[in-house]
Amino acid sequence: MFKIIYNRYGGLLMAGLAAFALFTACKKTSARGPEITGVRNYAPTPGDTTLSSLTPAGQWVVLEGRNLKNAVEIAFDGVPVSFNYELFSDTSAVVQLPVVIPFNTVSASDQNTIKYVTTAGSTTFKFNIVVPPPAITGISNEMAGPGDSVRITGANFFLISDLRFSGTPITAYNVSPDGTSIGFVVPALTNAGPVSITTKSGAAVTPFNVEDTVDGVLCNFDNVNTYQFWSAALDNSSTDFPGNRGQYAVLNTGGPLNAGDGSWWNGGRGINCNSAQWVPASNLSDPIGNWALKFEISVPTPWNGISIFIVKDFSWTYLARYEPWENSNGAASSYTTTGWQTVTIPLSSFLTTPNGKLDGTGNAAPNLTTLLGSSGSGGVNMYAMNDGASASPTGLYAGIDNIRVVKIQ
Repeated sequence: MFKIIYNRYGGLLMAGLAAFALFTACKKTSARGPEITGVRNYAPTPGDTTLSSLTPAGQWVVLEGRNLKNAVEIAFDGVPVSFNYELFSDTSAVVQLPVVIPFNTVSASDQNTIKYVTTAGSTTFKFNIVVPPPAITGISNEMAGPGDSVRITGANFFLISDLRFSGTPITAYNVSPDGTSIGFVVPALTNAGPVSITTKSGAAVTPFNVEDTVDGVLCNFDNVNTYQFWSAALDNSSTDFPGNRGQYAVLNTGGPLNAGDGSWWNGGRGINCNSAQWVPASNLSDPIGNWALKFEISVPTPWNGISIFIVKDFSWTYLARYEPWENSNGAASSYTTTGWQTVTIPLSSFLTTPNGKLDGTGNAAPNLTTLLGSSGSGGVNMYAMNDGASASPTGLYAGIDNIRVVKIQ
């Protein structure tokens, strides 16, 4: 009797354990996959609004839905993003959009999608992801001639429908995968004109013309020649400075400069030009950063440690330093160019000299009138100097051409 009861209860116990194991297994396998129901801004109220589209630029957003914990992959238009589990709940996930989506290479199946993968499954949420409009931030050589290579830098050079340089259509070009640069060879040109890029999302057009040797030009050493014929030599040879257009000035220190050598009047270390109109009087109320001094430079041999100082009318109240051999961290390395390159110095980069500090490292002028005077005109002076604490590692040998002031925004 005891044995029968034992077996009966043993059987019941085994059946119960089996049922519990089956229930547990079913519970584990029935975990639900993720669902996305919407997207909103990740910002203080009233910024935390529901969104109908996204423009990738590195901003933060909140994905709303269900079963969003335990994510293993999140991608926008096929581009995976990193994420922090501490910003997740079962119904929301805070993520940062990609800074750049390479729209030129996004597959048709990935377009306008948010893919969300967890340990329990995955979902693909259709959502409008907008290509940002293009922006132009730089042009390697604004005075390039036919056959020269030019690179335009900026952002969002995706899905281009039209590209023009000096108003002339460019039909053959290469775009970087991240959409930040376009390279091409300059065709035959007829007139000065802007650079324009038109994409699916909009257009970017420079507020100034390229190939323009007259408008805003202070001195081009040819048909606009305000040069004072002393100090730096003029030349028109293409031997050392190929790709030149007529005459140019040559800054030449003849070798390295000793520490603190500011004798710009020695040898070929100075460019001095007579008065010309920097900014039209009618534009002197513009923000000072809307205008820039530009010129082309060609540096065929290594340059390191010598600064080009730029002032107006021999006045050192405000001074711009041009030191392309120094990177953003202050480290120096030798600099050269491949042919002629355009230099852009916003007028807001003309700075005062703080007490005990280097020239041109202080504050910008509050406005254009303070910098340029009530007429907006004056001479321009460019000097090769070494105000460092040690001798320069190299000398400076550079061609300078097309000194001008133009509106950049």
